[in-house]
Amino acid sequence: MSAVKQGRKFREEPDGSYVTSARGMDVLRDPVLNKGTAFTPEERAELGLDSLLPPVVMGLDEQARLAYGQYRAQPTNLRRNVYLTALHDRNEVLFHRLLGEHLGEMLPIVYDPTEGEAIRQYSREYRRPRGASLSIDHPDSVQRIFENLGLGAGDLDLIVASDAEDILGVGDWGVGGGLDIAVSTIAVYTAAAGIDPARAIPVALDVGTGNQQLLADPFYVGNRHSRVRGRRYDDFIDTFVSAVSRLFPHAVLHLEGFTAENGRRILERHAGRACVFDGGIQATGAITLASALSATHVTGTPLHEQRIVVFGFGTAGVGIADQLRGAMIRDGVDERAATRRIWALDASGLLTDDMPFPIAPDRASYARPAAEVASWRREEDGRIGLAEVVARVRPTMLIGVSGARGAFTEPVVREMAAHVERPVIFPLSHPADRIEATPGDLVRWTGGRALVVTGVPSGPVMHDGVGYAIGHADNALVYPGLGLGAIVSRATRISTGMLSTAAETVAGLVDVHTPGASLLPPVDELRTVSATVAADVADRAAKEGLARAELPDTLQQVRDAMWEPVYRHVKAAGA
Repeated sequence: MSAVKQGRKFREEPDGSYVTSARGMDVLRDPVLNKGTAFTPEERAELGLDSLLPPVVMGLDEQARLAYGQYRAQPTNLRRNVYLTALHDRNEVLFHRLLGEHLGEMLPIVYDPTEGEAIRQYSREYRRPRGASLSIDHPDSVQRIFENLGLGAGDLDLIVASDAEDILGVGDWGVGGGLDIAVSTIAVYTAAAGIDPARAIPVALDVGTGNQQLLADPFYVGNRHSRVRGRRYDDFIDTFVSAVSRLFPHAVLHLEGFTAENGRRILERHAGRACVFDGGIQATGAITLASALSATHVTGTPLHEQRIVVFGFGTAGVGIADQLRGAMIRDGVDERAATRRIWALDASGLLTDDMPFPIAPDRASYARPAAEVASWRREEDGRIGLAEVVARVRPTMLIGVSGARGAFTEPVVREMAAHVERPVIFPLSHPADRIEATPGDLVRWTGGRALVVTGVPSGPVMHDGVGYAIGHADNALVYPGLGLGAIVSRATRISTGMLSTAAETVAGLVDVHTPGASLLPPVDELRTVSATVAADVADRAAKEGLARAELPDTLQQVRDAMWEPVYRHVKAAGA
């Protein structure tokens, strides 16, 4: 490992200890080296810390308990997010230890939904510089910037990149928002799947912004022009992907915060020659597929016989539809028949092939023939609304990613439930004030028959003496294990088979036949889930001929690869 790693003046010894030329405050300012009060007397003497720390030596366990108390004392989730960000900037090991011990509680704070709100509210708040920011105005500097990090070909396992156009439901928040969401995504990878944070790097791709508030802000640090699109955008992304693939051939490239149109185009251009996948499109689709497969274990009706309505057809909706359709095709259904099992609605109502505007290519295949719906009732503005679609289609699955609070009304749900023994209803929008229906209402309106998964954490729902556990469709149940599996197997690319394996593994980790059982594993068990997913994904990569690593004992290799947040011994160079 390089002596200077991402600007840090230390090297890692074979025994795992760090040797550094830094002294005094420079040691405490480095979040990797910093152990605060946990530095031993010998370390303090060697590193010039005697006068900078109180005399008591406090272990990591004690520090974690103290930090948790400080976290709990914060008055709002937003302030808890700010507290954890500051801790991350100060002491990486303590941050990851705390997050790992309270993962179910803290995941919604460090990632979705609170991180999106934090980015929006604190877009001008200083964050410790991390990773790399690449500008479309200087494409020739991309390779040089990565070379300046001092990293060798084998030093990186994970790159998370964002162009920040579609961040966690809050939209475009520029280069700072892109870097923040990339940092948060890596934190989830570390907590859930043990990805070594020193072997992961966040990248902001600054292609301009469409956020006029940022462009008018004199303190905005990103490119001061509108978002670049078209050929110039594609060329810049090509330059970036080519550079990281060449410099770090074993690293997984995770795209986060891209629009569906851009994310899909990047995947189509590079998925065959780079180990790349998109969190918004593929991970969201995969966790919804896992939920749907789990539901079919209850209903006994295979996926390709379901009638599926997807309400909300942006990045998430398209990704979900694609994953569901792909699973049907793998079951032997032809693409046209699989597509016809899905009805897609957006703000313009049911998508039909005679819409009065062009339909993006990634959505067009789901448009229903105009002749099919010619007799359907339309709203005053010409839309075919959700109530009419439910009445006509009689769906077995209703999936919401619209952000339209209360869209799954009691009449709509009761109409669906009148024709289906176990209606499958997934209101996946977040945060909670955007959810299409609450789990309590869905259980009550269907007499306890609904199979419910939500996009926000929910407590159990009591109905007629039965407690219904509500699954939380958190992408983190899928993508950390998927990424770890690709890393351990040194996969050349992320295949559709690897994605479907991840979904199938998650669906198989719950016993859905107990009354009121959740359709998904609890987020509290995320580390175990990720290890299991990673092993199955790595085996699938090997089966498809995509693995470059030998896998004599996959599960053990996965466990051995998972980084643990423990303090390393820190030694002074030359001592």
